[in-house]
Amino acid sequence: MRAVPARRLPSILVLLMLPAAAAVAGAQEPPPPAGPVEPAATPAGEQPAGDADEDIGNGGERRGDQAFPTLNVELPEGDLDLRASQLVGRIFFQGQVRYNFVDGDITAFLRYRVYGHHRTYHVTGFDEVEFGSVERLSDEFERVRGLLFLTEWPHDYHRRTTFLAEIDRIVSNKDELRFDNEKTNTFVRLGYQIGTPDDTRSNAIVGETRARVDRLFTPLRAIGPYGAGLSAALTYGFDFTGGDFEYLKVEAEALKRFELPRETALVGRVHGGTFPQKNRRVLPDNGPEEPEELPEALQYEIPLDELFRLDGRDSLRGLDDTRRGTEELHTTWELFVPWFVDEQRRALGVDWNRWYWVLYGGYGTAGFDREIYTDTDSYVTDLGLGFQASFRLRKYTFFLSGIVAQTLERDADVEAKLSIKTYH
Repeated sequence: MRAVPARRLPSILVLLMLPAAAAVAGAQEPPPPAGPVEPAATPAGEQPAGDADEDIGNGGERRGDQAFPTLNVELPEGDLDLRASQLVGRIFFQGQVRYNFVDGDITAFLRYRVYGHHRTYHVTGFDEVEFGSVERLSDEFERVRGLLFLTEWPHDYHRRTTFLAEIDRIVSNKDELRFDNEKTNTFVRLGYQIGTPDDTRSNAIVGETRARVDRLFTPLRAIGPYGAGLSAALTYGFDFTGGDFEYLKVEAEALKRFELPRETALVGRVHGGTFPQKNRRVLPDNGPEEPEELPEALQYEIPLDELFRLDGRDSLRGLDDTRRGTEELHTTWELFVPWFVDEQRRALGVDWNRWYWVLYGGYGTAGFDREIYTDTDSYVTDLGLGFQASFRLRKYTFFLSGIVAQTLERDADVEAKLSIKTYH
């Protein structure tokens, strides 16, 4: 994550507001009741209402036998997510490539999903290569290849149980991963969800973690029954049958949408996690460092990617440094104020139909000791201003989101983020 200097804030705001200023063209009409920026979800197997070419709420997957692509772009990180999918009978095929054109990181997925009468089966193979940041001009890399099997048991449309079994092989020459090099992470995960059936952020908690789409804001859609959703999972990493790590991880996230007057909505999110079992690394007697001299993130027999992070698009948007931990708790709140909804406003050569201004606030902490939960000095507060809009271009709908945010810390930099998602 790259921080944007505070002195560049005015120019960033101009860039974020430029589409808004241009979109004022067009006739004003009385807006209908507030609807989602992204399409609402429909139960599996049901045909969504409206355009038959659109798929409602399944992460950009269209039901039918025709292959089609979807695209997500995240800036300034430089992340690009491209998916091509095809449904043949009850078998769903999907190829996905995630590429960072700044650092050169690339991840490829190949999925097979089989729809049954009572459950759904997923088989996914993936290969992820991550390089050092471009500023360091280093040849460091981390490669993780793996295979996973995921099963979903839907109890009804809003509630489902998931079971995941995954094996990852880690190869790296990064100094921070020198203890994880040429090791295998094998684990199983049992999860439960209420609502949020097609939100990739929520699904990443109970299932496939690497394939999630990082959104700037909690999607404005039917989160779950009564506008609420819950995802919780228990992960057990074991060191038998070829595994090299042993840990127990608990993670949960709750979402709630509050409808306010004048088509305004407030969306709250609470995320927390802990490692009830974590073992200290045992280094050889001739090791270069003793365990207590290592950075805290390296002191435990836990893969670095499994630790919780307080920064990033999934957590505090204004935090400009990487903060990991085995203990984590944070909450975010987003106030969506509509500028116009379900109107056709022509600007910049496209038709804009929805625009929401977003006031954002976050508060949380992360660390390696449970005392952080009661230590008020360890908590971080950040605030931000953003927008979420959609426009139509030929057969595709584009969802555009942007935010500028900053933590209330001395000498903190301003973080500016932009994301574009396509929907067919």
